[in-house]
Amino acid sequence: MEQSMPESGQKTTQGNIAGPGPSPAVSVPAARRVGLLVTLVLGGLTALPPLSMDMYLPALPEVTRSLAAPAATVQLTLTACLAGMALGQLVVGPMSDKWGRRRPLLAGMVVYVLATALCAFAPTAELLIAFRLLQGLAGAAGIVIARAVVRDLYDGVEMARFFSTLMLISGVAPIIAPLIGGQIMRITDWRGVFHVLAVIGVLLTVVVWRFLHETLPPERRRQGGVGQALHTMRGLLADRVFTGYMLAGGLSFAALFAYISASPFVVQEIYGASPQTFSLLFGLNSVGLVAVGQINGKLLVGRVSLDKVLGLGLSVILLASTALLLMTAGVFGEVGLVPIAAGLFVLMSAMGLAMPNTNAQALMRTPHAAGSASALLGTSSFLIGAVASPLVGIAGERTAVPMAVVQLACAAAALACFLLMCRPWRAAREPGAL
Repeated sequence: MEQSMPESGQKTTQGNIAGPGPSPAVSVPAARRVGLLVTLVLGGLTALPPLSMDMYLPALPEVTRSLAAPAATVQLTLTACLAGMALGQLVVGPMSDKWGRRRPLLAGMVVYVLATALCAFAPTAELLIAFRLLQGLAGAAGIVIARAVVRDLYDGVEMARFFSTLMLISGVAPIIAPLIGGQIMRITDWRGVFHVLAVIGVLLTVVVWRFLHETLPPERRRQGGVGQALHTMRGLLADRVFTGYMLAGGLSFAALFAYISASPFVVQEIYGASPQTFSLLFGLNSVGLVAVGQINGKLLVGRVSLDKVLGLGLSVILLASTALLLMTAGVFGEVGLVPIAAGLFVLMSAMGLAMPNTNAQALMRTPHAAGSASALLGTSSFLIGAVASPLVGIAGERTAVPMAVVQLACAAAALACFLLMCRPWRAAREPGAL
């Protein structure tokens, strides 16, 4: 079953999205202020999960000592949060298609605040794992509903541009989160990290309640219970093109996960860089991803078809991962950190072309079920990434070859899914194709 793609370039009104909403005759500056407000709110929602994951990282050794738990057990607090974010999207996405975006989002934010507060007072590692799972389940509401709201508001090139703008905001979160966590640890213990996250959650909940009004009118909502939600998801997965974009995006995200999982060992243990040098390289790679994402949104979208830009991004990721494999396998002899860092920078930067456009192209086909589609996009990315991440250490900490192999396999599979399932050369011949 292939859904027909809506005409490109359309954009729904923002009239009743933030605050009272401008009339059709509203001045341009007022409209821009409304757009900026919506952008900041949605950016905050998409940035909250990375903050929840990464701000906690500097506290892991102290958590181990404080709760007298093995390091492997404490690591499960990260796994639990990640699993919650993946599974929570499958629940919240269909809920938002049935009841609108506001109520499930506000409910999720309230539960997130409560779960985060419980994490701060957890007396044992086992309870901390349980509370982190609940925190991830609730935090998933922000990710999935933010994407659905973008689909409610925008279509065509405007949606792709908006996703690139969101990448600017959410891309900064993983860079600053460990730094914020480290500074918090200077003045308090690990529980203080969760106190700060709870405060951030409260502030974001108030902003959402005050400024983000409903974007899905009752006449566009889907009826039915769990059975209907599953039927909707089956219908989405039966759309070959949607599934192709979903898999291409998820596999690209898995290549990114492989980098995040392996880079601390590759850069520090294998190539002998200091933690400060690793932090600098990690930050530069994140800046590259954000910068290319902005080039995508500001310069390429609207001038070049989304499929062409997406194909370019996936091809560059494939070439970069191939070069990394050749270098780490010793084909060019002994290489130092600089060539490896350059390859990782190119790979990460190309994500700025791939990830926003896979989301935009997939959601463009699903105006009838944006919440469910957003849930499938998010859950597939997290699950594929979670499967790929452990594989990078399969040969130990003294070789970077597994990281490069995983990245190359994910990049090749992503490009294959895009070409074989999305068939962009056919879409290019359709009227109004992007």
